[in-house]
Amino acid sequence: MKRAKGLTEEDRILWHTVASTTTPLKGKALPLESTPIKDAQPIETKATAAQRFAADLESAPEVKRPAVTMTAPRQTIDRPTRDKIAKGRVVIDGKIDLHGLTQSEAHSMLLGFLHQAYAHDRRHVLVVTGKGASFGSEGVLKRAVPAWFATPPFRALVGGYHDAARHHGGSGALYVRLRRRSA
Repeated sequence: MKRAKGLTEEDRILWHTVASTTTPLKGKALPLESTPIKDAQPIETKATAAQRFAADLESAPEVKRPAVTMTAPRQTIDRPTRDKIAKGRVVIDGKIDLHGLTQSEAHSMLLGFLHQAYAHDRRHVLVVTGKGASFGSEGVLKRAVPAWFATPPFRALVGGYHDAARHHGGSGALYVRLRRRSA
């Protein structure tokens, strides 16, 4: 499939936002793809995203936890379902990116995100941990997130998980299947 020439509207907005924050070299003009976009929204920083997320979490409905004790989830998303998610036949109902967060920030944000998704009857979400390969070791969040899924707060929400397909982040992301809410 050939890519269309030029930038998409989303690319133009991103280009203008980034280009307007730079200073051109002496004697050079600031090259813009198109005229400035009046309705362009500023790029949201992690801090403002966290504040917005906290406000959304406070307004989320209360989640009733199942009374049944549950076993720790294993990588139990079956192959046909994983393939359907990867090909886009099963919708990913939400996505959270934990890049650049500390373990405690990531833990609370992930737990809140999963509670919110569970409360809104979402079934499959994407959790991006990043590969975090530095100094020859595996990333902290990449190792920690599956371990968190075995703890009681997460066990009530997570039915299974598996590494994402390459175009969704590969080994730096997880498909997570949430448990169904009891009626």
